[in-house]
Amino acid sequence: MQNISIWGSWWKPIRKWFYPIWLLYEISYRFYEYSWAVHTYLFNAQDQITCYLGGLGAQILTISCGMATFSICTAFLSVPACFVLYKFFSTQNLTGTELERKMKIWF
Repeated sequence: MQNISIWGSWWKPIRKWFYPIWLLYEISYRFYEYSWAVHTYLFNAQDQITCYLGGLGAQILTISCGMATFSICTAFLSVPACFVLYKFFSTQNLTGTELERKMKIWF
């Protein structure tokens, strides 16, 4: 027997959009912190970088590495994870699906 949601049946159509959007927000916030940490690290090491690239080159490297960190994490981690979560909640019945078979094998 499947558990009934405490929110009622009106929650079912909303959750397939709410959870992926919430996950995207949370993960994006974490990846923003990661990219800010990369930016801060390179900014603090700017004296060592300046002798190789110059002042403007060090600033460009700092900004581009921070942006690249955020972009790569979003493209390869956030978007696929949200898509999988959306597909999970879009499936009406998970019995007999490929996901169920793989989870039985793993656990």
